[in-house]
Amino acid sequence: MSASDTASPVRFVTDGGLETDLIFHHGVDLPDFAAFVLVDDFRGRRLLQDYYRGYAEVAGRHGVGLRLESATWRASADWGRRLDYDAAALRRVNIEALRMLRDIASDHDDLPEIALVGVVGPRGDGYRAGEWDPATGPDDAYRYHRPQVRSLAEGGADAVTAYTLSDAAEAIGVVRAAREFQLPVEISFTVETDGRLPSGRTLAATIADVDAHGAPDGYLLNCAHPEHFARAVDAETASRIIGIRPNASRLSHAELDEAEHLDEGDPADLAACTVDLVERMPSVRVIGGCCGTDARHVTAIWERLDGEEARGDGDVARA
Repeated sequence: MSASDTASPVRFVTDGGLETDLIFHHGVDLPDFAAFVLVDDFRGRRLLQDYYRGYAEVAGRHGVGLRLESATWRASADWGRRLDYDAAALRRVNIEALRMLRDIASDHDDLPEIALVGVVGPRGDGYRAGEWDPATGPDDAYRYHRPQVRSLAEGGADAVTAYTLSDAAEAIGVVRAAREFQLPVEISFTVETDGRLPSGRTLAATIADVDAHGAPDGYLLNCAHPEHFARAVDAETASRIIGIRPNASRLSHAELDEAEHLDEGDPADLAACTVDLVERMPSVRVIGGCCGTDARHVTAIWERLDGEEARGDGDVARA
């Protein structure tokens, strides 16, 4: 069953802020926030394996599914070039990142379901729409993302999810590439503190643009605080969102860019805000974290979810 099967009753734990966790809690140097380089390093692979297993434990405690999402957010051509990865090396590392996840999954066959998700990131800075070329359109995005999507398909991904996108054009290109390789595809947008995308457009208008060219299998929101997501979601878009991965911090993207220290927020407060948001979003079934979060935050969210459901306080996170 794919990670994008909307008929599935299974809810999924996914991971938190991989890059910020590794940088600030493990002292790992990640140039350009590129975690994929760890796949090529013995110590790096061990760190990644331990990281993912922490979230498998969360899923096991709560009796829900697990999404293992590849450390390939930066494993595309422009970012790879900055780190001396040519096309062949990028293909290899994308495939190996999925193989590593498959090995981890084999140790957790007691879980209700495990999905292996190939992660794609924006070509430019996810906080700045169109930074790499203001004239870029869907065709350019399709040509750019196609090689990585093909590699993730070769690696055996159950689905591809593009995270931290900031405009419709790039999303349309990713969806086209995934459809070519017959992969389920999800699009995750980020928003600013006012609830608008970095492009300045509303979430509803952006989703409508993507849908007009061919809807993905689901939409997610990531890399902003739940209070920022709440400003983006209206009655129409609430039913379209299948997953959320919030930041720990309430800071804006610009403030986070300038911050010298990690803002980890308060896990209990983040959990409360996340559950309040999920109660408005009946289709959400994938819940994890993004920048500043780690297993503590994701654990707090799932404990709060289970507590709310046990009290009967709303139909929380049921597909």
